[in-house]
Amino acid sequence: MIRVFIVAGSSLARAGLENLLSSRGVRVVGSAADTSSFTGSFSDVQTDVILVDATDEQPEAVLDALTEADIASDAAVVILAENSAPRWAGDALRAGIRGVLPSDVAPEQLVAALEAAAAGLVVIHPTDVSQALPTPAPASQPLAELAEPLTRREREVLQMLASGLGNKEIAARLNISDHTAKFHVASILGKLGAGSRTEAVAVGIRRGLVLL
Repeated sequence: MIRVFIVAGSSLARAGLENLLSSRGVRVVGSAADTSSFTGSFSDVQTDVILVDATDEQPEAVLDALTEADIASDAAVVILAENSAPRWAGDALRAGIRGVLPSDVAPEQLVAALEAAAAGLVVIHPTDVSQALPTPAPASQPLAELAEPLTRREREVLQMLASGLGNKEIAARLNISDHTAKFHVASILGKLGAGSRTEAVAVGIRRGLVLL
């Protein structure tokens, strides 16, 4: 069970997030109204993820406060925000924030994002991908259709590649042989025209085949 500390200016928002997470098996270890009062409270508890609700605040100001307090070095930080500037999501990730999500994210997506952040992954909503990642040139031309689409199993393997899993780990997760896992990876690279696993993940992200 992951441990989450909530930072939200509204007491109603704090209560709502706590109820939402608790009902889905997430342990809420504490809460604070802002980053200044949070710093003292956080030192007394063990937490895996800090969930910051910046819905009613300027996300840039929240990011500055988190950076100044060096909170992201102590635990994974996930921010809920709306009406953010076009490049803000990318700036947040470069500052060490593990996740940036819209304030109206679905509860299931929020819990999945918190678990991913606790596991060391970076999480961003698909609508912010184009803002946070560089657009391949030429940006004005749509991606051509794949000559042969990925199978459902290959999409599963590609998602695991994006999570950093090796062939043996993929084989164990899917209960298949190492040889079969290697075959799936080779097939994915061939279909995506990628020369490496990293390039395959990058192509998969651009094509919407990888969930971030």
